[in-house]
Amino acid sequence: MKKNSIKGYLFFLPFGVLYGLFLIYPLINGFRMSFFDWDLFGEPQFIGLQNFSKMFNDPTFWSSLWHTIYFVILTVPILVILGFLMALLLNSKIYMKRLFRMLFFFPYVLSITIVCSIWAFLYQPHFGIIDKIFEIIGINYTGWLLDPKTAMPAIALTTIWWTLGFNVILYLAGLQEISDSVYEAATIDGANSFQKTIFITIPLLKRTHALVLVLQTIASLQIFGQVYIMTGGGPQGSTRVLIQYIYDQGFRYFRMGYAQAMALFFFAIMFVIAFIQIRLTLRTGGE
Repeated sequence: MKKNSIKGYLFFLPFGVLYGLFLIYPLINGFRMSFFDWDLFGEPQFIGLQNFSKMFNDPTFWSSLWHTIYFVILTVPILVILGFLMALLLNSKIYMKRLFRMLFFFPYVLSITIVCSIWAFLYQPHFGIIDKIFEIIGINYTGWLLDPKTAMPAIALTTIWWTLGFNVILYLAGLQEISDSVYEAATIDGANSFQKTIFITIPLLKRTHALVLVLQTIASLQIFGQVYIMTGGGPQGSTRVLIQYIYDQGFRYFRMGYAQAMALFFFAIMFVIAFIQIRLTLRTGGE
């Protein structure tokens, strides 16, 4: 073996050990525990596929999965489209462009606790700013986080405000890779700004669109912190999402095997989406 190869393996060794210890081993052990009944303290009892059978017949599991999908539907299209439009604006020749870029990205660097605390205060009945704004325009409505119909959209709005800047940055990076000569040629041919966007910008950002769409979908499927802090899964379980249900089953009721089975199912969903991401990236990259 060459000396350089040995050095390479030595440099990789610390990362490889940590990767195996904190990712590969928990994944394998989690798969194994999904076939056991374990309360975290006693001896695990092998029960075969009973956890999976229970999962597929658990109405709370399916409602939690639907709430997760509902959150994805509420957030992903808006975050992708609005992120693209904001990036177009911030990439144009506007006054104080760098300041606006910083302001759009600033919420993303805030911790989830700060963001959710701020928005929970804004949503407060009677004295919250959002409630006061609706009172001014003649709509007397309170309890945005207390009504099953509005709780999830309220959390979605919080998430959009918090994470929009990340998508804007990704689209800005993609826009800056497009050569100015392409737009100059289109201008000579008589294309206006709208035509340039439709026929040049959008097609040339195919890889960025795929990246943003998949990353945002995965991030929205992993919704937990906002719900846990702002509503705790209420009211009436209307905002209980899948990760929260997994957490409750595992760490509140100590049904570790059942929680592992649901986590494995959730991992399968993530894997499929990641596979789609790879296929889209390879296909758009080859065009």
